[in-house]
Amino acid sequence: MKTQPIFLLAAFLLSFSLYAQEDYVRPNLPSKWRLPSEQPDHIVLNFSDDPATTMSATWRTDTRTKQAFGEVAIATAAPRFWRNGKRVVGTTETMDASRVKSAETKANYHSVTFTGLTPDTLYAYRVGDGEHWSEWIQFRTASEEPEPFSFLYVGDAQNNILDLWSRLIREGYRTAPDARFIIHAGDMVNDAHSELEWHEWFTAGGWIHRTLPSLPLPGNHEYEGYTELEEEQDISHISVQWHPQFTLPQNGPDSLKEQAYYVDYQGTRIIALNSIEMKEKQAEWVDQVLAENPHRWSVVTFHHPLFSASGNRDNDELRELWKPIFDKHQVDIVLQGHDHSYARGRVDPLAENVPDGVNTRDVTGTVYVVSVSGGKMYDVKGDWDDYEATRDRAAENTQLFQLINIDGNTLRYEAYTAVGELYDAFELIKNEEGPNQYVELQNEAIPPFTHENTVPYRLEKSQGN
Repeated sequence: MKTQPIFLLAAFLLSFSLYAQEDYVRPNLPSKWRLPSEQPDHIVLNFSDDPATTMSATWRTDTRTKQAFGEVAIATAAPRFWRNGKRVVGTTETMDASRVKSAETKANYHSVTFTGLTPDTLYAYRVGDGEHWSEWIQFRTASEEPEPFSFLYVGDAQNNILDLWSRLIREGYRTAPDARFIIHAGDMVNDAHSELEWHEWFTAGGWIHRTLPSLPLPGNHEYEGYTELEEEQDISHISVQWHPQFTLPQNGPDSLKEQAYYVDYQGTRIIALNSIEMKEKQAEWVDQVLAENPHRWSVVTFHHPLFSASGNRDNDELRELWKPIFDKHQVDIVLQGHDHSYARGRVDPLAENVPDGVNTRDVTGTVYVVSVSGGKMYDVKGDWDDYEATRDRAAENTQLFQLINIDGNTLRYEAYTAVGELYDAFELIKNEEGPNQYVELQNEAIPPFTHENTVPYRLEKSQGN
């Protein structure tokens, strides 16, 4: 009898070992799970205008719901705070994707923009049709002044969105509950038009999407043909859900509305670009937007990295087109995705921007980051010497989110793992004249992660191949 516990333990370890050798099995998500109903779902906040005085909310229902309302009030501790609020009539459009491959859905999308809001104020809102309502949800407007703030940025969610990306986005919010918005640097889904995958994305983020405004931008996986024939003919369209489900700024190039845009937030200009289409036209546009930037800081984000992090990838055409513009305007940081690994580095500032007597080792040009938040992982490539850039930090096989804090003349950047470990950090200090001072803070972080010192991503790695 005394040997029974040992026998059971051995059996358990054997079964665990056999399980560990099996390929990962995703949860079975029934097709009906993705379908809309009369109850509002896929609720997401976006900035569509001045974030100090406006906020937009978008949501989905089935086609029985023909009208849309939003209600908003300054949030107080009193449960009847809504009595001091107002109702706003929204807009409704029907997305008929019943014949679009992997969408196969007909739904109504509704949008409302709350205007005339008081800056730096906590509001509560709900959306619905007058009978079917969401819960009351809270958000805070921006300050009109360049007050300190923080925001989150994530790379590709793309694969295993519900089962593996959920923990990452929730850990991000847990780590930074005071973050004001989140940048999604493309490839939010794997199949551009998949209603199931978009439903995974909205379910994984849950109420975080409803309270923390999203700044999404398209990646290559947000483009695909509507039909198999179009796929064979190499014809692609942006996700059929993209424009109905997001309400984004209309200040970009005419043909790229809600795909390229900028937002001014408390002394920082954040510019989102589409790295798939009309790159030359965007070069002219972003040159002008940066030239007219009245703020201290500039952040640019897009999907395909100028300095590739993985494999044999190299976006040389994009780098040659956009990098000179970023150099000229001394962009502070560029946030990217696509490569399913992590790399962070920088370029030297232009010589004409460095004052006499300043040691170039103490200053930096634009910092470039590539990151991944979902469950798909690639190998990191070599350093960035061929790019005439310095790669300071890298990671493989690691889900990451990034927290960026801007306070006066200091920008602090931190990257965290899905379990809350500080993986990377540095600071930029804005000089009155010339390039930013650069402060390396890797000594505060954990040692590097690679495929060799993490749980094997590929089965063959665990077998020594």
